[in-house]
Amino acid sequence: MSDDKGIFSRIDDLVAEEHELRTKHAAGQVDNADEQARLKALEVELDQCWDLLRQRRAKREFGDNPDDAQARSTDTVEGYLN
Repeated sequence: MSDDKGIFSRIDDLVAEEHELRTKHAAGQVDNADEQARLKALEVELDQCWDLLRQRRAKREFGDNPDDAQARSTDTVEGYLN
């Protein structure tokens, strides 16, 4: 997931998984606890992907190498909202 295209592809995969999970939950194939746990994990990974894209764009905008951007930890990314 080192380039923008790869990151967007991962985001698409995560969103598709989220939709599939919600469909399975609605059909009774996944219980509430499993759905909530997986949704939280998907949300965190999506936040990390979006953060990485923002970092890459900022580096590109200021003449730095976007490939130097690194995915940040869950604690860092999720702490932005607090």
